[in-house]
Amino acid sequence: MKIKTNPILHVVALILCTTVYSCHTQEKGGLVCIDAAQAYPEKEIVLSDIADVAYLCVKSDNDEYLFKGRPVSFGKNTVVVLDNSSGSLLFFTKDGNPKSRFNHKGIGPEDYINVNQVVYDEEKDEIFVVYRNVIQIYSSTGKHKRKITLPAGVVVSPVISFDDESLFLYDASVQLPADAKNHTDAETSFASPFVRISKTDGKVLDCVELPTAGIELGIYRDMNGTRMLVRGLTHRVIKCDEGALLCNPETDTVFLYGKDGRLNPVMCKTPAVGASDPMVYLNNCVDAGRYRFMEVYTIRFEEDALPYPATFLMHDKETGELFRQKITLPDYMGKRFYISPRQSGRDYENGAFFELDLIELKQAYKENKLSGKLKELTASLDEDKDNNIFLLFKFK
Repeated sequence: MKIKTNPILHVVALILCTTVYSCHTQEKGGLVCIDAAQAYPEKEIVLSDIADVAYLCVKSDNDEYLFKGRPVSFGKNTVVVLDNSSGSLLFFTKDGNPKSRFNHKGIGPEDYINVNQVVYDEEKDEIFVVYRNVIQIYSSTGKHKRKITLPAGVVVSPVISFDDESLFLYDASVQLPADAKNHTDAETSFASPFVRISKTDGKVLDCVELPTAGIELGIYRDMNGTRMLVRGLTHRVIKCDEGALLCNPETDTVFLYGKDGRLNPVMCKTPAVGASDPMVYLNNCVDAGRYRFMEVYTIRFEEDALPYPATFLMHDKETGELFRQKITLPDYMGKRFYISPRQSGRDYENGAFFELDLIELKQAYKENKLSGKLKELTASLDEDKDNNIFLLFKFK
């Protein structure tokens, strides 16, 4: 089955934004429109009120389970960590106990050259390790199960577990400069960058075409004598309870691709990305219970600043109101968090995380800003020897 969306969908979305929606409130179930030029009020949400919170602190007598990295995927009871230095994949319980580990970094037929994306299917005990167009599938103990090779020009980024039988991915090769592509023949890529494939053999189950606008999300800058495009950071596929949220920032729209294969616009932004200077675009959203959390990026390159300043917003689906985020945690007085598509895995069904810097935690401990389990953990750690603490959260 192949779904083709009508470009009129985007036009309809923008009309609804400007005529039906006041950008303050909206009836439940309607299209959400964000006015990027508006200063929304701030609303405080306590993270532990909307999510189950735990701390992952790996302290093992076994040196094989020490790592320099961060969680890359979650099961219901398992956290998968990638050790960036070695390419090892380590499996822990959500309370930090080691379960298993393996390393298949290499050039053999059952190896991975590098790791770009990781997806863990805990029920089947299958971990999908993705590098460009190759997906190697292993058990959590490292037993090789099979290999999926996609068309040669494909660059998978990102990918999510859509359901028991399929993965949903975005082919980022469409964003590569021509001289960086391995192949230019259209037959070496998918018909559309938004694709659902079989977990078993990589067969294309659906190819989703979204409207395009021919806009480059970025600005050109002369860097070291070379004119380069500084691109915006995009998260085009995020899992949600109803399926997948597909972000098309070039047309200021987020679509819901449902489990039944239907496609509908659920969020849009004004003014149009091509009409704003500097360029401002919508970077997908996280749908979690009562709220949607999203971020709006400004593409601005400065030598002494991050290239992509972000505004973090939230939508109350019950009242229709939009707010700026203020996410707090009782255990960490004065600390502010932002929920966004940038959390690990792009799959909030089983969990996401914030990384808490141990040096910063030690200072907060001295200032009596910590309490509860976080205070106990921080007191027991050595900032010169131990890793940072990961705050794991799973929406209720």
